[in-house]
Formats: sequence, C-alpha cells, structure tokens
Amino acid sequence: MFDRLRSRIAPALLTAAGIALVVAGLLTYTAPTDADAQPSDPIAFATPTPPTAAPSLITFPPVPSGSATPSVGPSPTPVNRVATRVVVPALDIDLPVVKPPAGFPYCNVAMYLAIFSQPGLPGATYLFAHARTGMFLPLLTHKENDVMIGMTVWVYTSDDQVFLYKIFRVRSGYPADASLGDLKVKDGELWLQTSEGPKNSSTKLQVVAKFLTSHGVAHADAHPKAHPVDCG
Repeated sequence: MFDRLRSRIAPALLTAAGIALVVAGLLTYTAPTDADAQPSDPIAFATPTPPTAAPSLITFPPVPSGSATPSVGPSPTPVNRVATRVVVPALDIDLPVVKPPAGFPYCNVAMYLAIFSQPGLPGATYLFAHARTGMFLPLLTHKENDVMIGMTVWVYTSDDQVFLYKIFRVRSGYPADASLGDLKVKDGELWLQTSEGPKNSSTKLQVVAKFLTSHGVAHADAHPKAHPVDCG
C-alpha cells in the first residue's frame, strides 16, 4: 500500500512544484519588464517655442463721420500751420480766422496774433474778434457767473486739423494799453479776446482754454470762405 501511494503522490507533487516554478518565473520576468522597459528608439520632444507677444495697438483719436482719416504713424508738424476757423458750439460762434490787417481789425472774421503761436506748436494761440453780432459778442454777454467754464472751443488749421480746447478761465478788465507780451501763457493754451466797450481804450475780455485733443478733418471743414469787412 505504502509503495502504491508513494508511486502516485510523488509524481503529483513534482508536477505541482514544476507548475509553481513556471508561474513564479513568469511573474518574475513580466513584472520588471512592465516597470523598467525602455523604448528601443528614444522619443524626441520638441522644445516649446515662447509665444509671440501680441503687437501693440496704436490708438488714434476719434474721427467724426465724413471727415478725413488720419494716416498711420506720426507726421511732422508743419511750421507754416495757421488757424483758419474757430467754433464755440455752445455760444453759436463759428468764424473764419485770418491774418489781421495793419490797421483797425476786420469785421465778420476772427484774427490771430502772430506774436503768439499756432495750435499744436510750442506756445499759446491768441485769437480775437469784435464784440459784435455774428462775431465774439457772445463771449461778452456770457462773461458773468463763469457760465463759459467747461465749454469746448474748436480751432481748425490750414493743414486740415482741428484742435479741441476746454475753457477754464475768464479774465475781465485787461487794460487796452497793456502789452500782450507780458501775459503769462503756457504751451497748449488758447486765448480768445474781445472788447468790453466801443472805444479803442476799452478794456478787453480774455477767455482762456486748455488743449484737449486733435484729429484730421475734411479740407472743406478747415477752409471756410472768409469775407472780412473793413469796419474801421
């Protein structure tokens, strides 16, 4: 009996042990392969390219509809630029601007003083007109109570530009015989003058505005027909 059992059990045990060894061998082989396997050819990773910076946006001042579009990029300021038109919308003032005569000032237009500067150039711009209907009379009639403070003034120029200013000061009683060269003016200021009386010796009213912005306009808007009248 003992010999019979031994002849059956021994082969079974050997078979079981062999299977266990085979299984153990597979686990020992496959497990490191999954963890340590290296590709036969290395994978090349591209170096990330830094993103290109977005181009700066050049912002231009607003251009009203129907007016000329300004060209891209700064353009040199013409030294022969002169004021050609002055508008104060809130006071219904809209006058061509011309060079003054040697004698008594014209009527029906405003004039610029050449001893001062022109819009957009270093210095201040000085425009004047009579205190008469259709001219600078509204400056005189609205000088009280600072009602003009904050109003905008538009000055057009010979190179098809318009310069916007904001009134911040009203000066009354400037002596007629005082030298305008003694005025303390600043770059970018606009001065408007009219008379406070009917005589040459009458004191002067001065309205001072500061520059806000500028942009291109249609040629016709900057070149109104001027009809100066010798009213001296």
